[in-house]
Amino acid sequence: MMIKKGIVYCSTGSHYRVKSDALFYDCRIKGKFRIQGIKSTNPVAVGDKVLFETEGEEERKTGVITDIEARQNYIIRKSVNLSKQTHIIASNIDQVFLMITLKTPPTYPAFIDRFLVTAQAYAIKVVLVFNKTDLYSLDELENMRILKSIYEKIGYQCYEVIATELNTLNVIQKKMANRVSMFSGHSGVGKSTLVNTLAPDLDLKTGRISDQHQQGQHTTTFAEMFDVDDGAKIIDTPGIKGFGVVDIQKEELSGYFREFSVLKSQCKFNNCMHTKEPHCAVKSALEAGEIAQSRYKSYLQLLEEDALYR
Repeated sequence: MMIKKGIVYCSTGSHYRVKSDALFYDCRIKGKFRIQGIKSTNPVAVGDKVLFETEGEEERKTGVITDIEARQNYIIRKSVNLSKQTHIIASNIDQVFLMITLKTPPTYPAFIDRFLVTAQAYAIKVVLVFNKTDLYSLDELENMRILKSIYEKIGYQCYEVIATELNTLNVIQKKMANRVSMFSGHSGVGKSTLVNTLAPDLDLKTGRISDQHQQGQHTTTFAEMFDVDDGAKIIDTPGIKGFGVVDIQKEELSGYFREFSVLKSQCKFNNCMHTKEPHCAVKSALEAGEIAQSRYKSYLQLLEEDALYR
């Protein structure tokens, strides 16, 4: 038996694929393994740096995870159906590429904003990737660029791509060098297709779009990390239908909306919630068209969801 350090590359819920010294080990966790302060369906996530004990002969490449190093960050979500269940999607991430499509399937601003709030709360950089631009009519392209401009205006990097065409992915490929990058979004937005274009040797499964609901079929069933060229690591994740925000207090929510945060000091009241208070700088900016209606609507929706703040 030896104690080794490694990184979790795949987590199925009961077994964990851990890489250590260029070798992979099939690991499990002993008994009730829980991380203090986090109530999650998965105590160990992809990207975690772990200690594990090897079992039996070294050639078996099996082990038992005994400890997890402190996480630099993580993306956590609450199930939209099971209000008390939370799930850590991945940890120790340098950046997330959130993939967005206007149709087949549609990505709505509320989903984008929920994702950005969580990433902002855990200090994770998000790049917005608008995919399938070859499928849009002129009107749809205009609508997509209006949406894109909302996020560019508040400081998010946004790119238009066609996931099957490598020449549209050059900037993304450069950003991935020597970094851990997670790809996320609804099922069917093209995450696995894009990863396959960048790293065809991985041959990730891709799914068709349901004609009835214009929703993607789940092809990735759990998060998994892969090594690719230029020192890059890719985390491919299951498609997310809804994104419930976790562990954010009402009073701090506006701090995770970038354009609200910069105006907060100009409000009359220090504890302004930007709803009914007089002399609110955020509401004034909204009325002046300096804050997007869709962003303010997302903020109000999150404020109303009391169950999120537990």
